[in-house]
Amino acid sequence: MGVVGDHIGPVRSRDRFLHGESVEGSVRSPILSSWQRCRLLGLSPDQSELPFTEDFDPDGPLVRAAGPVLDRLQSIFAGSQMNICLADGHGTVLQRRFGDKALLRHLAPIQSVPGFVFAEQVAGTNGIGLTLAERRLVQVYGAEHFAERSQSSACTAIPVRDQLSGRIEGVLCLGYPYTDADPALVPLVRRAAEAVERRLMEQSSARERGLLQAYLDADNHTGPIGGALDGHPLAMDELFQSELDQPDQWILKEKATELMSSAQLAAAEVPLSHGRWVTLVSRPVTSSSGVEGVVIEALLPEDTDRHAPAPTPAHGGAPAPAAAGAPRTAGSADGTVRGLVLVGEPEVGKYAVAARRRLELLAEASNRIGTTLDVARTAWELAETAVPRLADFVTIDVPEAVLRGEESGPTTEMHRTVVHGIREDCPFYPVGEQVTLRPTTPHMRCQATGQPVLEPDLKAAFGWIAQDPEHAERLLAHNIHSLITVPLLARGVLLGIASFYRSQDPAPFGDDDRALAQELAARAALCIDNARRYTREHTLALALQRSLLPRGLPEQDAVEVAHRYLPAESGVGGDWFDVIPLSGTRVALLVGDVVGHGLHAAATMGRLRTAARNFAELELAPDELLTHLDNLMVRLDREEGGDNATDGSTGIVGATFLYAIYDPTSQTCTMARAGHPPPVLVLPDGTVTLLDLPAGPPLGLGGLPFESVEMQLPEHSQLVLYTDGLIEDRHRDIDVALAALRRVLADPDRAPEDTCRAVLDAVAPEHPADDIALLVARTHALPPDRIATWDLPADPALVCEVRAAATAQLSRWGLDESAFATELLLSELVTNAVRYGTAPIRVRLIRDRTLICEVHDASSTAPRMRHAAITDEGGRGLFLVAQLAQAWGTRYTTAGKVIWAECALDAVA
Repeated sequence: MGVVGDHIGPVRSRDRFLHGESVEGSVRSPILSSWQRCRLLGLSPDQSELPFTEDFDPDGPLVRAAGPVLDRLQSIFAGSQMNICLADGHGTVLQRRFGDKALLRHLAPIQSVPGFVFAEQVAGTNGIGLTLAERRLVQVYGAEHFAERSQSSACTAIPVRDQLSGRIEGVLCLGYPYTDADPALVPLVRRAAEAVERRLMEQSSARERGLLQAYLDADNHTGPIGGALDGHPLAMDELFQSELDQPDQWILKEKATELMSSAQLAAAEVPLSHGRWVTLVSRPVTSSSGVEGVVIEALLPEDTDRHAPAPTPAHGGAPAPAAAGAPRTAGSADGTVRGLVLVGEPEVGKYAVAARRRLELLAEASNRIGTTLDVARTAWELAETAVPRLADFVTIDVPEAVLRGEESGPTTEMHRTVVHGIREDCPFYPVGEQVTLRPTTPHMRCQATGQPVLEPDLKAAFGWIAQDPEHAERLLAHNIHSLITVPLLARGVLLGIASFYRSQDPAPFGDDDRALAQELAARAALCIDNARRYTREHTLALALQRSLLPRGLPEQDAVEVAHRYLPAESGVGGDWFDVIPLSGTRVALLVGDVVGHGLHAAATMGRLRTAARNFAELELAPDELLTHLDNLMVRLDREEGGDNATDGSTGIVGATFLYAIYDPTSQTCTMARAGHPPPVLVLPDGTVTLLDLPAGPPLGLGGLPFESVEMQLPEHSQLVLYTDGLIEDRHRDIDVALAALRRVLADPDRAPEDTCRAVLDAVAPEHPADDIALLVARTHALPPDRIATWDLPADPALVCEVRAAATAQLSRWGLDESAFATELLLSELVTNAVRYGTAPIRVRLIRDRTLICEVHDASSTAPRMRHAAITDEGGRGLFLVAQLAQAWGTRYTTAGKVIWAECALDAVA
C-alpha cells in the first residue's frame, strides 16, 4: 500500500468490505484474510474496549531479555511519537516505552498500560494480533486496521522466538502515526528482535553453566551418585580427544542427547568401533539457582579391557543399576575411565533430538518422494513420508489441470488426490471428491501468499471452521486439533495444497514443524512439477501419435484386418502400423518402430509413415521401399544431428520396419524387414510358424542391402505383425514370450479382432515399458471367375479382338453398360503397349470393388501423360484414360511393367 492523499491504507476498500462488497485484488492478502476472520468472529470495527489481565509476569525471562533492547529503542526514538510495545505469545502487552514520555498523559490506557490483550480474535486486525496469526513480520497501515480507533496509526511488528525451540515467545511492535512511516523501520525492528532472542539464549547458557558448576561441586564433595571416589572425571573435550575416534564421538553424543531428553535416571550400553562398548549414565542435577537439569557421563573400560565383548546383563535384560550407576575414576580399582559427555536441561535435549529427526526425515524424503513420474503417486509419497513422523493425517488437493499435465493459477476448485493417516476412520473428504475452498480457509490463505499457514488450535480457527462447520465438527470430534497448510509451488506454478493435521500429540504444531512441512512440500512440488511436465509431454505425444496412426482401415477385400496400439507406461514411443490398398486388389501391411520415446519419436514416426505411404504409392517392391526409407533416415539423421551438436537436438537414432504386400489374385505375399521382429504365420490347419525372413539392418544405418522373400499363403491364413514391445520385458525372456505368442495363436478359427484381444491378454507385459503395435490380417483369395486374362503378340490388328473379348466378359459379369468405357480404356492401353512396349503383352480384367484393367508388357519404359497441341495427331490417349478412370498408374515387375486403370462400377456404368 502506498500513500494516497493524507491517508495510508485502503480506505475505500475497507468501507466496501464493511458493506459486504468484494475487495479481492485491492487489499493485501494477509490484511484481507484478517478482515475476513474478524467478520467471522463477529467483531465490530467500532469496538473500543479490549480484555485486560493482571495475570502476567512483569519480570519474566522475556521481559528481562528485552529490557535493555527496549531502552535502546526508546533512546533512538527520543522525542518522537513512537510507541514501543512488547507482548507475550498470547498478545498480552508486557512492557511499553515511548519516544516522547509526554505521550503517557495523552494516550488512552489501552495504548499506554500493560495488560491489555491485542490478540486478533479480540482486537481485530492490528500489528500484534496479525504477527501472531501470520507468525512473521507484518506492517499494518491506517485503514488496514479493523478497529476505528487505529485508523490514524501504523505499526511494524515482528515475532520474538526461542532460538532453541523455535517457539514464539512474544512480539515486538513499533506503533507510530501513519505519516511517520519509514522503510528503515523494518531492518531496525529485525535487529532489535534478534538482540532479544540472543539475550534469551544467553539466559539458557547461564542456566547450563550453573548446572555444570553444580555437577562439579557435587563431585568434589561426594563423588557421583553419592560414592566416594578418587580424582575428577575427564572433561568432555579431554575424554573425546584421548579415548574416542570421531565417528565414535558422534555416536556417543547422539545417544547422550536422547538420554538427556528423557530427564530420568537411566543407563545405556553404546556399541562403538573395534568391538568396544561404552556405558552412558544419566542423572538429575540442580543448580544453586534452582534450575533442574541432567548430567550424562560415559564409563569406558581401561586399555586392557577396551576390546572385550560387551558385558552380558543378567537374564538378558538391561545392565544392573549398581554396575551402571557406580563409575570409577581413571585408574580406579575396577579399571574404568569416567568422563562427562553432556550437561543441560531436558528440554534442550528434546529440541536437539527433534532437530536431528527433522534432518533424518528430510534426508529420507529425498529418497522416497519422486520415485515415479506420476502426479498422484508423487503426492501420495509426500503423505507417506510425513505420516506419522510429522503429522498424523495428510490430505493433498490438486487442481484438475495439474492432473492433466497443464499449468494452474490460483483457484478455489481442487481435486482431493490424497488422504493418508494413522487411521482409516477419520472423516476427511474422500479421494476423488471436488473440494471448493472458501476465501477464509487456511488453504486459500497459503495459496494467496505462497507461504505455509499454521493453525495451532483448530477450535479457534474460525476461517477453517467456516469452510464446512459440520465437517469441521466431525474432525474436531476425532481429536484433530492442529493444522499446517502448505502450497505446492514449483517454478511459480501452483500445483496443489498439502494439509498436515495433528491428533495424537496434544502439543500443537510449531514453527519448526511448519518449516519442516514447507521443506517437504518444496521437494515434493519439484517432483510433482516434473511429473506434471512429463504428463503434459506424454499427453501431447500420445495425441500426436494417435493422430498419426490410421483412424480407420481402408475398404479392401484382400485381407480381413484387426489392430491394436498400446502406449508405454513410461512414455509414448514411435510404433505405428498401416494398411495401404495397392493396385490390382493387392494390399500392403506395414509395422514400424522408431527408436526412442516422446514427442520427437512420435514426430519422426509421422514423417516415416508419410514417406512409407508415398513410396508404397510408387508400387515399389518391399526391398526397394526399405532402401528408400533407409536413405531418408540417413538424411533426416544428418539434418537432426549434423555438425550442430550444441543445438540440443537428439537426432534420429533409427527405426525398425516390416513391409509386406499380399496379392489375393495369386495368394502370394512378398515381405522384407529392417531389423524388425519376424512376423508369425498361422495356417488354416493351426500350424504356427515364426517366419524366418532375412533380418536386414535397422533403418538409418545406410549402405546395407535388404532382401525380399515371396511365399504362397493358403486362403484364410493369418499373418501377425507386431513391434518388440509385445515380446520384450525385463522380467521375462524373449523366448518365453515368443512361445506364449505361438500358443495363443494356435487357434486358426478366431476372427482377427478376437486374435488381437487374446494376444494382448496372454503376451503383452503387465506394465509395458515400450509401445505395442499389433496387426492381424486374415488372407482371402480372389475367385478365378472374377479374373479374365488374354495374351497377345505385339500386333495392332489384334486390339479389336481384345475389345470384343472384354465386352463378352463384361456381359458374363452383368456389366454390359460398362462395355463402352472399358473398350475405350483397353484400346488406349493396349495400343500404347503394342506401339511402345515389348512382347509378350498380357491383358487382365479384374472384378473387385472396382473394375480393374491391366496391360502388361516386357519393357520398362513408362507412359507419361502430356498436353497435346491442337495440331498434334496423337498424345491424347492417357488423358482419355485419366478421364474415364478414378485412378491409374504404372507398377514395375521383374518381367517388365503393368499399366493399370480402375473404374468405379457405378461410374463405369
